Amino acid sequence: MSERLPAHVEAAAIMRCVETEGGFATVLRKGDPDRGTLTLILQKKGEFWGILEREMGHSFEYGWVFRANEAEQGSNPIAELIARKSRFDPDSWLIELDIADPERFIAETTASA
Repeated sequence: MSERLPAHVEAAAIMRCVETEGGFATVLRKGDPDRGTLTLILQKKGEFWGILEREMGHSFEYGWVFRANEAEQGSNPIAELIARKSRFDPDSWLIELDIADPERFIAETTASA
């Protein structure tokens, strides 16, 4: 099993990377600084694009999973996602990223996992 970075270090690195490329990043919900899972809400010019979550796979290693339709379920999908994550995983982080090229970000993130 591979070692994971502490959640606060990984969150800061992702946010810095997005901001370096001219994007915007904000923490919507701060979780456990060491063990928390990360959920990235991706937007392009304020329009929802999808969600990237780090999940444990069948081989018991963590990898990024992209979901494009997660936020189409209700009237305020981001608020609902925050409430659901808070209820089921109080250690989780929710980070909103507004980036110019979400396709490239998703490809690079999922390939590096």
